[in-house]
Amino acid sequence: MNLKNFLLLDILKGFWTTLRYMFKRKVTLLYPHQKGPLSPRFRGQHALRKYINGEERCIACKLCEAICPAQAIVIEAEPRHDGACDDGSRRTTRYDIDMTKCIYCGLCQEACPVDAIVEGPNFEYATFTREELFYDKEKLIENGDTWEPQIGTNIKADETYR
Repeated sequence: MNLKNFLLLDILKGFWTTLRYMFKRKVTLLYPHQKGPLSPRFRGQHALRKYINGEERCIACKLCEAICPAQAIVIEAEPRHDGACDDGSRRTTRYDIDMTKCIYCGLCQEACPVDAIVEGPNFEYATFTREELFYDKEKLIENGDTWEPQIGTNIKADETYR
């Protein structure tokens, strides 16, 4: 029998560790009322962004649809025929994301040349039915309008990391 086992040093170390942390400030958050910090690169709920003048950013290039490994994005487009811009550009008539398929990889956001589709900071979007997780263009634009200040800040912060 050696001296380490005789004096029960491992148990004393455990008691000492317990005593050290017992009197330190607690780090527990009361979740619904207090939220921890999120990284600017956090990938949460999808959103479609607009330009400052209110025009949709999406140019219907379909790169996000092509790169999506889960095939969760469906886009339909038509030529743009409004008075301001008749240069042959396109606009989306349908932009759907099936959030039950989405794997939150962020490839759609990386592929978009105009930062139209982004994954925003919202992670609290639980639903009662599966149908509520099928996002159409209107829902995505509504998310973009709601979270635009935070999304713009996160995009600027993310560019400083690169």
